[in-house]
Amino acid sequence: MKLHGQDAMARGADERLVARRIKLPKRVVERPLRQVTRRLLMALLVLCLTVLIVWLDREGYHDNANDKVDFLDCVYYATVTLSTTGYGDIVPYSDSARLVNVLLITPLRVLFLIILVGTTLEVLTERTREEWRLNRWRKNLREHTVVVGFGTKGRSALQTLLATGLQKEQVVIVDPSAKVIDMANAEGFTGVVGDATRSDVLLRAELQKARQVIIATQRDDTAVLVTLTARQLNRGAKIVTAVREEENAPLLRQSGADAVITSASAAGRLLGLSVLSPRAGAVMEDLIQQGSGLDLIERPVNRSEVGRGVRETDDLVVSVVRGHRLLPYDDPHAGPLQLTDRLITIVRATPPTTPQVTLGPAE
Repeated sequence: MKLHGQDAMARGADERLVARRIKLPKRVVERPLRQVTRRLLMALLVLCLTVLIVWLDREGYHDNANDKVDFLDCVYYATVTLSTTGYGDIVPYSDSARLVNVLLITPLRVLFLIILVGTTLEVLTERTREEWRLNRWRKNLREHTVVVGFGTKGRSALQTLLATGLQKEQVVIVDPSAKVIDMANAEGFTGVVGDATRSDVLLRAELQKARQVIIATQRDDTAVLVTLTARQLNRGAKIVTAVREEENAPLLRQSGADAVITSASAAGRLLGLSVLSPRAGAVMEDLIQQGSGLDLIERPVNRSEVGRGVRETDDLVVSVVRGHRLLPYDDPHAGPLQLTDRLITIVRATPPTTPQVTLGPAE
């Protein structure tokens, strides 16, 4: 029987070898046949240039066979000089020819060899280039968004944030599936392959510097462990977690989640509302779809609105956030508005200019 500690060590060793790695979005790579063709054309161009240089200065070269250097001899000399060190049957003997060999022919020989072995050099430098990109990414990454789980819930939540102006460079996806991370890379996101319940995996995603964390795992127990680990690593980040069962929501709040979305219950309520009133259900679905139709946003109170009533604002106010209290629009204490208040309003969707806080589940 394998002990729990042994199983954890085996799993850790396997992840160190395979899973726990960072994948940056890959740049567009040319097809292999196109790369080879391009390099062959460059090598041919270098060869032609060398032949032209030797031909223009052919009087400074000596052929041991007939003492005369013609065009074929120039081609022969350029070929053996670029590909090898030469055979010595055709040699430069004048000062100008030797100077041209030092200043032009030798650099062209080096360039020719680099072109021919370009694929090998590219493989050798790939690791260095990736490490340099990774170090630069870590250095520049601040106040970003970490999405744990890139399934339907995680993808929908991220699409909502992107609609409000979030840049793809400020998003890191964490998922245990390498195929899912490859899909995220194809869409322009940085991904980390690994188990998000492990702190070292979240550290690879630079979660300790993140501004907000979205946890959309497939299992509720996994969501609890990820929330606990994320809150331990980052005390100030905003953590929003999705769970399937409503009875697990209090446990997630105790684990450190700022907001808990019950996906099954939310979908069920929307289904029930659509049965009672299809139009009301359509309005609710429109509100949780950021960037089209009507949007539910949170914004600060403008100076011109200070001292006014809730219904005297230009937008349709749903609630007022005052400190840690959420006051509905009809609460007598909601007005007059204060400068430190925040308003939850319904507005017509427009192209975003500044990031806004989106409320409600994104399924």
